[in-house]
Amino acid sequence: MRALIQRVKRCSVSVEGNRISEIGKGVLVLLAVHVSDAGDDALRLADRCGALRIFDDAEGKMNLSIADVSGEVMVVSQFTLYGDTRKGNRPSYTEAAPPEQAETLYKTFVERLRTVLAPNKVATGVFRALMDVELVNDGPVTVMVEGKKA
Repeated sequence: MRALIQRVKRCSVSVEGNRISEIGKGVLVLLAVHVSDAGDDALRLADRCGALRIFDDAEGKMNLSIADVSGEVMVVSQFTLYGDTRKGNRPSYTEAAPPEQAETLYKTFVERLRTVLAPNKVATGVFRALMDVELVNDGPVTVMVEGKKA
């Protein structure tokens, strides 16, 4: 699994012009599932994302986690993070999990984050929907968190 994490001041997701979820200060997690991933991978990555220290402490160092700052998380599925552009100009997505597998592990990831943080601290997009994701990047701070090596 792969999570591209952006620290945000706020973030919202809309589908067909209707806002379906929004958060304030926190992180946007763009989540991709690899074809070889399983349930344990989703649990481990959720734990790592929840504990990631990318918020400033009193000295201005990134020492605080999302829980430490009472932040929120928006999780959006993003299979294109496994797009392989090494050959040609059209990305290949053969490393991305098929939708049924990806959706199951996406839900496992979200539920684990809700357990680690709190149910009301984790919002989501709509799996397989065309979404408009709006955010105000804070910093900007953007990091990639990888699960196991494929």
